[in-house]
Amino acid sequence: MEECKVCNLYDLSQTMARDLLESVTYPWEALGQINDYILEIGNKLDPNKYDKIGEDVWIAKTAKVMPSAYIQGPAIIGENAEIRHCAFIRGKVIVGDNAVVGNSTELKNVILFNKVQVPHYNYVGDSILGYQAHMGAGSITSNVKSDKKLVVVKNGKEQIVTGLKKFGAMIGDKVEIGCNSVLNPGTVIGNNSNVYPLSSVRGVIPSNSIYKNQNEIVEKI
Repeated sequence: MEECKVCNLYDLSQTMARDLLESVTYPWEALGQINDYILEIGNKLDPNKYDKIGEDVWIAKTAKVMPSAYIQGPAIIGENAEIRHCAFIRGKVIVGDNAVVGNSTELKNVILFNKVQVPHYNYVGDSILGYQAHMGAGSITSNVKSDKKLVVVKNGKEQIVTGLKKFGAMIGDKVEIGCNSVLNPGTVIGNNSNVYPLSSVRGVIPSNSIYKNQNEIVEKI
């Protein structure tokens, strides 16, 4: 599944998690390492640019964090990022430069590349969102199957057994997710693709596609 590889989904120059993602073939292989990676690089961040707040939370001096936001470590909030009213960051989170985490949005065990926007009532768990990816209001990543079985990434007849019980979505660079969509466990969306509002998405969606429904995925022109 070439389209699912890190090198085909992401511009690694747009994240401080570059070293971590370069060490794996498929991005979901990095999910179990986010915690330790943050602890490894956190104390190496420039103290002229980052403040360490509480236990294992590093926040860029240029970031805007609303007083009502909750941030649990380990976490890194990048330069010029915006953490809005009642955002709930539950740990194991890297928020990239110029990213937006919106009102009542919840994050857990995720990497947000630079300029990602999850601005309104989103849940993002056990997921990686590429450069300039945007999730419309109310869209979420569902990260556990209803039968609680391990997640399998499926692309037609091809399958990859991930060995993970918790796996939300791997979203490529510049992907647009429509409002109130659900990305089911094991979803992979190629870069520069769009998902219609109110969609229920599963499996692998090719790059440069428009997802209208499971039976209608068309190439962008």
